Amino acid sequence: MTAPYRARIALALAVVVAAGTVAGTAYAQDTMMPELAARTFPVDTKTISEHEITVGGVTFPYTAEVGMQPVWDDEGKVVASLFYTYYQRTDVDDRSERPLMVSFNGGPGSASLWMHIGYTGPRKLRIDDEGFPVQPYGMDDNNETILDVADIVFVNPVNVGFSRIVGDADRTQFFGVNEDIAYLAEWIGTFVSRHDRWASPKYLIGESYGTTRVSGLAGALQGRQWMFLNGVILVSPTGLGIDRAGPVRAALSLPNYTATAWYHGQLEPSLQNRDLEEILPEVEEFTIEEYLPALAHGGHLPEARRNAIAESVARWAGVSTDWVLDHNLTPSVGEFRKELMRDEGLTVGRLDARYRGRDREDAGMGYDYDPAMAAWNHAFSPAVNIYFREELGWETDLQYYLFGPVRPWNRNGDNTGEQLRQAMASNPYLHVMVQAGYYDGGTDYFSSKYTLWNMDPSGRLLDRTWWKGYRSGHMMYLRAEDLITSNQDIRDFVNWSLEALEESAQH
Repeated sequence: MTAPYRARIALALAVVVAAGTVAGTAYAQDTMMPELAARTFPVDTKTISEHEITVGGVTFPYTAEVGMQPVWDDEGKVVASLFYTYYQRTDVDDRSERPLMVSFNGGPGSASLWMHIGYTGPRKLRIDDEGFPVQPYGMDDNNETILDVADIVFVNPVNVGFSRIVGDADRTQFFGVNEDIAYLAEWIGTFVSRHDRWASPKYLIGESYGTTRVSGLAGALQGRQWMFLNGVILVSPTGLGIDRAGPVRAALSLPNYTATAWYHGQLEPSLQNRDLEEILPEVEEFTIEEYLPALAHGGHLPEARRNAIAESVARWAGVSTDWVLDHNLTPSVGEFRKELMRDEGLTVGRLDARYRGRDREDAGMGYDYDPAMAAWNHAFSPAVNIYFREELGWETDLQYYLFGPVRPWNRNGDNTGEQLRQAMASNPYLHVMVQAGYYDGGTDYFSSKYTLWNMDPSGRLLDRTWWKGYRSGHMMYLRAEDLITSNQDIRDFVNWSLEALEESAQH
C-alpha cells in the first residue's frame, strides 16, 4: 500500500462545551475517568487520508475519513460525540447509485473494531488462517473487503471506541435498547445529510447485539427519519425480543453442541465419519420434532421416554447419557463446554468452539474463561491502536475502549424483531440476510433460524430473506476461508437486493 498523506480538517462549532474551544474546534473533557479529566477530545472534527486497495484483481482508490460527530439533545445541546470511520471509493462517478453500508458491533458496549478490522474494512489485523493471534502485531490489506461494491461507515456508540459522553449529560438517555436506537437514528440522519448520501441505496449491518440495534434502527430510520433502506445484515444475531423462554431456549442449543462435538472428534463413529452439513439437518429435525416436545412435558415426561431422549441428546452432543440425565435433559452452554473434553483437560470456547482453553482444575460445571474471547482480545487490541494512531493519524490521548462502560442497560421493551418485520412489510425494497457460525455457542446458529421463522410467522417475507451458515464461530470472518465466502455473500446480497430497484416498490 502506498504511504497515505493526510489532510487535517477541523470543523468549527457554534457551541461551547466543557473545556472550551481550541483552534476553532469545540473540545470536551473525558469524564469517564475523573483522574484523567485533563484529557480532552474534539466533539466535531475529522481527518481524511487517501489510499488504494486491490479487490478481485482490480485496484482502486479510496479515502478513509476518521472523525467525531456530535449527538444533540432536544434543545440543541451537544451531549455526546461518536467516533466513526468512513471509507469511500473515489473513482465512482455517480454516488446516487453507490450503496452505503452503516456498520455496528454489539455488546452492548462493544466497539466497532471487530467487523472493521476483521471483516469488511479495507485493512485487517494480522492473524493466522484460523483466527489465532500472531506477532508482531500489525495490519495487512484486506483484499476481501466489500469496498468494491459499497462505501462503509463504522460507528462507535456512546462510551465505546473513542466515543464519549460530553459534560454531565444524563447517561440514561443512551444506555438501553430503545434509547440506543433513538439517538443513533438521529446520528445516522445527520451523517447521511452531511455526506450527501440521501440518494444512495442504504444498508445496515450489525453483529451480535448489533443485530438488535440495526433491527430497531430499520424501524426508527424509516418511521422517524423517513430514510428507507435496501438491506439489513444480521451477523450472529440475538433473539431480537422474540419470546423463546423455557423449553424452546434449552432445545435450540443442541445442533450447536453437535457441531462442536463433531469439530473436536467427540461424536460416535456413525456420525463423526459423515460431513458436518450432512448431519446438521438431522439433529435440527430431532430438536424440533422430538426434543422440544419432550422438554415441554417437564417432570411429567414418562421415565422410558426421558431415558430415550437422554440417549439421543447424548449421542448428538458427544457426552454421556447419565450426564444429560443429571442435567434434567437441558445442559447449559457453559456446562457443555466444560464437560465435552474434560477427560483431556480442555475446555472449548463459548463464542467459537474451535478455540480450546485450560482451567485451573478439571472439576466443576463452568470454565474459568472463554478461550475464544481471550484470543481475540489478544489480537485486536494492539492492532486497532496501531491502525488509528499510526496509519490513519488519529491523534488522541483517549483510551480506545474495546468494551466500554455502558451499564446498567435498560432491556425493557425489546421489540426489535417486530420493528424489522414492520420495516420490511412497509418497504418492499428492504431485504434481510442472516450470517451465522455453526460453532458459535453465544448466539447459536439454530436459534438464528428460529428467529427468522418467528419474526415472520406468516411466511410472507420469505422471498426477501437469506440465511447463510459458516464453519466457524461468532466472528466467522476470522477464519480465512470464511472471510472470503462471507464477504462474497454480502456482495451477492447487495446485488440481489438492488435487482428490486428495477421495478416500483409494491407488494
